[in-house]
Amino acid sequence: MTVIDVRQAAGSLPRAWSSRSLGRVGAADVKVLRMNELPGEEEAHDAAEVLFVVDGRLELTVGGTAVSVRRGEMYVVPAGALHAVRAGSHGTLMIVEARRGEARRGEAR
Repeated sequence: MTVIDVRQAAGSLPRAWSSRSLGRVGAADVKVLRMNELPGEEEAHDAAEVLFVVDGRLELTVGGTAVSVRRGEMYVVPAGALHAVRAGSHGTLMIVEARRGEARRGEAR
């Protein structure tokens, strides 16, 4: 495997909030994405996901609670938890997903 420049990988994405897989570790998919200031739709996933802020800041609402994740910090979104990105999020985000699953928009598990 080669060394991956995570910031460069995020910068090469065609648009903000699109993601690119950097590799797999066991059953987990490791992805990168570039955030912008715009909010995102509420969603939930069948499996937990790890959100690691490489640079910038991630503003979330998880189960109705505001969560701020700064550069160098990570947050684990529990499986089935409704969560949404709030306005003001920006920078580079890495996501580790335990397994691929379709997001269920606007519904709790």
